[in-house]
Amino acid sequence: MVKNILRLSLVLALVIVASGQRRGGSTGGKGANTVDLLISGGAVVTMNGDRRIFENGFVAVRGERVVDVGDAAALKAKNYRARQTIDARGKVVLPGLVNAHTHIPMTLFRGIADDLDLQDWLTKYIFPAEAKNVTRDFVIAGTRLGLAEMIRGGTTAYADMYYFEDAIAEETKKAGMRGVLGETVIDFPVPDNKTWEAALGYTESFVKRWKGDTLITPAIAPHAPYTVSTEHLNQVKAFADKHDVPIIIHLAEAPTETKTIAERYNTRPALYLEKIGFLSSRLLAAHVVHVNDREIEILKQREVGVAHCPQSNMKLSSGAAPIPQMLKLNLRLGLGTDGAASNHDLSMWEEMDTAAKLHKLVTMIPTVVTAEQALEMATIGGARALHMEKEIGSIEAGKRADLIVVDLNALHLTPMYNLRSHLVYAAKASDVTDTIVNGRVLMRNRRLLTLDEEAVKAAARKYQKQVSESLRSGAR
Repeated sequence: MVKNILRLSLVLALVIVASGQRRGGSTGGKGANTVDLLISGGAVVTMNGDRRIFENGFVAVRGERVVDVGDAAALKAKNYRARQTIDARGKVVLPGLVNAHTHIPMTLFRGIADDLDLQDWLTKYIFPAEAKNVTRDFVIAGTRLGLAEMIRGGTTAYADMYYFEDAIAEETKKAGMRGVLGETVIDFPVPDNKTWEAALGYTESFVKRWKGDTLITPAIAPHAPYTVSTEHLNQVKAFADKHDVPIIIHLAEAPTETKTIAERYNTRPALYLEKIGFLSSRLLAAHVVHVNDREIEILKQREVGVAHCPQSNMKLSSGAAPIPQMLKLNLRLGLGTDGAASNHDLSMWEEMDTAAKLHKLVTMIPTVVTAEQALEMATIGGARALHMEKEIGSIEAGKRADLIVVDLNALHLTPMYNLRSHLVYAAKASDVTDTIVNGRVLMRNRRLLTLDEEAVKAAARKYQKQVSESLRSGAR
């Protein structure tokens, strides 16, 4: 009799536990409705296929991925139990911003040479300053500075091309950021590799180390068609195919490049890359300013990602890319800041604002590049440019939990009539309160959690005197 009672009690207990787990009840177990992070109370701008906005919404995260997104009524019905919560009342939740083109350690060259054209800026200042200053430790300090700036400004993924890229990957991983990181290869000696063969060997080791990482996507980055020979570009393409990695390159950035390619190969930069079989869905091309309609169609056909860098292009007088035409053909089009040496900051909010306004000015048509299109370029468009739209760029169940929370209470955001318009034309990097990458909170209530901001700034300031002296001693 006692045995039967004990057996019945055990069965009833198991039933209660199972029922509680199904309902997300208070059993303490990991039930179906237990999540790691729940963001609720604010507007949720999903950037999904329907571009849906939940005015009073929520995002539920389990592990590295979004498991649910919806409105307040759906949240109440599902009764989620969360290990960590973020109250987003008075705020907006967005997909993390995607910076499609950077040279992150160049934060340490911020402002060393201004008001110059691209050729003089690059050959008289940047290349010499890099030769005199760039070391692995320099790259680490500059990367930490750039990572802190991007996390503060709501950038959760970025594409980079520089030297000592393995060190950049290490710092990016430690900070919890997502990066498509390209080791730069070029036809003259540079700080990390003095020969082409050494550069390919370094890149192969870099790729093998990071391939398959959840945050780091290793890539190879030939600098540009005018600084890398046809033979070497063919080797880059073969390398990328063999190792199944992306390629990052500067393309059609300035009139000087167009002139050089015409003199060498009797064609235009994009047509030259098409002729040698270099254009493909592996490629992310930065700037792409000087292209005609035919070239744009080829880039579309080859599924090349394009990183539009409006502020850098303006500052260096490189020209205005034909973005309205690219948007009409639905190219894989994202936004990039370029390095801080040519743009001074890594703010994607400024890039959105500039991208919309620049092309209205150039075309004299106020309806081109709308606020919504600029926001798309900074989120799902950037993900498409990186060929990562299945993983990031929008808030959808199953995608990586790369999310930001933006405060709408600032003076410059008051009053608000159109949310998308305000995000593009009025919001600032300083309005971001929380940054989450891969489900991990990297900034909470404007406090960095994975980087020591004061230590990062102190380390960066130590290089100011060194860089200044190197310029005085012959960088000109």
